[in-house]
Amino acid sequence: MKLEIKTASPKEIPLIRQLCFSIWPQTYASIISQEQIDYMLELMYSEEALLKQMTEEANQFIIVYDNHIPVGFASYGKSETTTWKLHKIYILPTQQGKGTGKFVIDYIISSITMMGATSLQLQVNRHNNAKTFYERIGFSILKTADFDIGNGYFMNDYVMEKKI
Repeated sequence: MKLEIKTASPKEIPLIRQLCFSIWPQTYASIISQEQIDYMLELMYSEEALLKQMTEEANQFIIVYDNHIPVGFASYGKSETTTWKLHKIYILPTQQGKGTGKFVIDYIISSITMMGATSLQLQVNRHNNAKTFYERIGFSILKTADFDIGNGYFMNDYVMEKKI
């Protein structure tokens, strides 16, 4: 396994979408309805939505490669003075459990620490097995929250934080 991370720009939006559609539906199939999956994919992962996140919202997108093959992506951005938010991290199921997610989080923490960050926060669905992974690498639950995303749908999440 030879992991590397590259910064993504708008030209990588098709690759991010390809990864997303390979990861997202099976991650959430047992948690939320297919209708909500379709709605959220359009809301957050359309080409327009991703471009807006990269440009107007100034979120940093990265792609992780294993032996030059893209196996996942993440995005993060500043949310408060010294608090940053991990907006997305998705790793192909075949790559999970191999240290790839931890490699990505370590990279992000290293990057934001140089910019004065003291904590990294994220949201994770309360029924997503990734919660255990986050706890194992030092995140703890700050609160339970329900986020209205429109169309009658909610994200039922834990807000988690890791002090750095």
